[in-house]
Amino acid sequence: PTEKGHVRETGFDITVASEIMAVLAMTTSLADMERRLGGMVVAPNTKGQPVTADDLGITGALVALMKDAIKPTLMQTLEGTPVLVHAGPFANIASGNSSIIADQIGRAMVGTGGYVLTEAGFGADIGLEKFMNLKCRSSGMKPHCAVIVATVRALKLHGGGPAVSPGKPLSHEYTNEDVELVKKGVVNLMRHIENTKKFGVPVVVAMNSFPTDTDAEHSAIKEAAMAAGADDCVLCTHHAEGGKGAAALGEAVAKACESNADAENFRLLYEGETSVKHKIETIAKELYRADGVVYSELAEEKIAMFTEQGFGNLPICMAKTQYSFSHDADAKGAPTGFTLPIGDVRCSAGAGFIVPLVGAFPTIPGLPTRPAYYEIGVDMETEQVLGLS
Repeated sequence: PTEKGHVRETGFDITVASEIMAVLAMTTSLADMERRLGGMVVAPNTKGQPVTADDLGITGALVALMKDAIKPTLMQTLEGTPVLVHAGPFANIASGNSSIIADQIGRAMVGTGGYVLTEAGFGADIGLEKFMNLKCRSSGMKPHCAVIVATVRALKLHGGGPAVSPGKPLSHEYTNEDVELVKKGVVNLMRHIENTKKFGVPVVVAMNSFPTDTDAEHSAIKEAAMAAGADDCVLCTHHAEGGKGAAALGEAVAKACESNADAENFRLLYEGETSVKHKIETIAKELYRADGVVYSELAEEKIAMFTEQGFGNLPICMAKTQYSFSHDADAKGAPTGFTLPIGDVRCSAGAGFIVPLVGAFPTIPGLPTRPAYYEIGVDMETEQVLGLS
């Protein structure tokens, strides 16, 4: 009887934004995973103090569920290069990087003088920022080089090209030469390069080539990239030619890594001991180029509560659109002069970071009006599943 009549409002997060996914990505061992899972905060109690998974006695059960998930999946490229696939936290709503454990295994596999390439989702304003300030801070690893992927089409979009709609033919701006449109859009790439170099890491730009690209457009990109401080800008055709098409990129990356063998210039953007607001505003001003930050009443309350609970020293994991440096997905190029709104703030204490939601950013992205299951069925004659493509 004492458990009846209690009502609460709740919601759903997409799996990749869950704290358990974040723990999987950030953990360094099974024992560390147990500590992180146990430290997850479920809610505050009536006195405002955090209630954790440990308090509820469910840590052991969580570890039992995750004991195999902690092991990365070993795959390979078409040419036989080992690939470790592990964790999937989207960079726009989560930590945006593959797991620390996978990187540690990769480093052990290649040995001294080998190279491990690891992906950070989206651009230098979210995926790379979180790689540096979250993943490197937690693991102690330091990158020797960063690769930024660019395409003519994407930079034309940032230069003012028309929106691209799935299932519709590309506008002629994207299929015909337009060097001026590329030159307008390269400000986006230049800012990504500038942001990356703030962490003291050399940058190599990989230009993924499309059949409709022209030499003049590639030259405009390379000129802008080098002017922004890139160590190199290399044309890549590996989608068509496999490893052969990325050989020049590999050589450029190796050269950049050799020039930064000790990663001695690597630095984080902020210290953990500063306030939650100071860390949010450092990211907003330094990487997004916002003039300032405005907080909702709810965000102010949450920041005060998390600070009071002892979580104020945790680093920041911003939840923000991947389509723009700002909070406005339609603001292409390199916007400035805006104020960044923080609508809500969450705490992933087990994963080890504070999550500000920029604006009313959803943590379960909208699904299609017509779900895919309408198209799925089974052929009664062959038993073949239909509609999965």
